[in-house]
Amino acid sequence: MSLFRKIFGLKSDSEEDNIKNDERGKYMPDLKLPIDEKFTINFKANGGKFLYCENLREISTSLKDILQENEWEDKQVLVFDERLSALFKDFGFKTTTQVSDSTFFLSTCEYLIADDGSLLISSNQIAEKKLKELPPNFVIYATTSQFVQSIGEGLRGIKGKNRNKIPTNITTIKHFKTLEDKDFLTYGSSSKNLYLLLLEDL
Repeated sequence: MSLFRKIFGLKSDSEEDNIKNDERGKYMPDLKLPIDEKFTINFKANGGKFLYCENLREISTSLKDILQENEWEDKQVLVFDERLSALFKDFGFKTTTQVSDSTFFLSTCEYLIADDGSLLISSNQIAEKKLKELPPNFVIYATTSQFVQSIGEGLRGIKGKNRNKIPTNITTIKHFKTLEDKDFLTYGSSSKNLYLLLLEDL
């Protein structure tokens, strides 16, 4: 330990690291976890439902299971992205762009944030709607190439992909609980009953 550390009681880097790790608590994921594993732990802790799929056939099977489980087969689905309508055309969805007519929202997202298990979205997905204006049920289609470590990294990614016109209404969805499961930590937030269909594309 250097003289300055002895005089001023400064802690070594290793001591500081140990303190930071202790402060995180034993139930929080290790900082050094792989990005996909870290996201999964945080996402599930937030109440999200996670379905990992290796190909589009598994995506379709998982989506079918979601519809059957919730009895949404004959319900109207809110879709703003026509690419999703084309991707899932075999389902014969009754699509609408009117929120009031829909039971669930089918969408993509910008990025999957590992640090807190949230989903970064923008006007590319939700137009200019506020989260609280959208249906309580979300089905999000995403890929493993959309993992990023932090919100800042995701924002830089959005800017890089949309240099000509940066999307507006950028926000995150973090609380994925049904009305029955809400607690004081989610009070006032736009909690959603959310399913994530994750396709392996790396």
